[in-house]
Amino acid sequence: MILAAIQMISGPDVAPNLATAGRLIAEAAAAGAQLVALPEYFPLIGATDADRLAAREVDGAGPIQDFLADAARKHSLWLVGGSIPLMANDPAKLRNSCLVFDPQGKRVARYDKIHLFGFTRGDEAYDEAATIERGDQVVAFDSPLGRIGVAICYDLRFPELFRAIGDVDLLVLPAAFTETTGRAHWEMLLRARAVENQCYVVAAAQGGQHPNGRMTHGNSMVIDPWGEVLARMDKGEGVVIGELDRQRLVEVRTSLPALKHRIL
Repeated sequence: MILAAIQMISGPDVAPNLATAGRLIAEAAAAGAQLVALPEYFPLIGATDADRLAAREVDGAGPIQDFLADAARKHSLWLVGGSIPLMANDPAKLRNSCLVFDPQGKRVARYDKIHLFGFTRGDEAYDEAATIERGDQVVAFDSPLGRIGVAICYDLRFPELFRAIGDVDLLVLPAAFTETTGRAHWEMLLRARAVENQCYVVAAAQGGQHPNGRMTHGNSMVIDPWGEVLARMDKGEGVVIGELDRQRLVEVRTSLPALKHRIL
């Protein structure tokens, strides 16, 4: 079962980002991918707060959601749509939402980012809670590839979230990790989540210098349940391809049945 993580360097305008995403999804499909994951904020990054709010869509309707459904159907694949801005209960905020579509273009899952990033060091500062309304539900769904859990970026730092998701064969992590935090922690956290949950991980990231000067870490990866990195891309746009081997899942979980040994 072929998995693909798409890495982008999205800008502040939706249309060119959708064109880039469409091109890279087609490239992944041509490589045989059955599941493709886009990065966090793939439709726009580096825009002003007002621009992000203006790009919000009503749940179930809008050009970004139409793009995702059409791409999944066109290429007959499972598409994990990174994250897009949806309307929130608070009219001054948005939901950072990951939507999942099946090969018929039907939406089968929605996850709203629960943990909102906050970081301050020198001139670098982020406060997602100022403009984003957090979600409150963990999400997993069933597919022919197995049971799949979804989380977004900063969620990666909270292992209890993944325990709450339950046993899965694959975790999909769209992200836009900063270069500062990503260089320090991104790979170790991804590999830890794969090892402790004995599952595959597909991490699709933003990776490079964006038009507003922001630098994202990239290093999109496919990781196996033993924590081995099967494929990665450092910086730049592209597609990372890896294989989900169900026999490998069985071997890891049989030789070291840690999931069965849990007490809490």
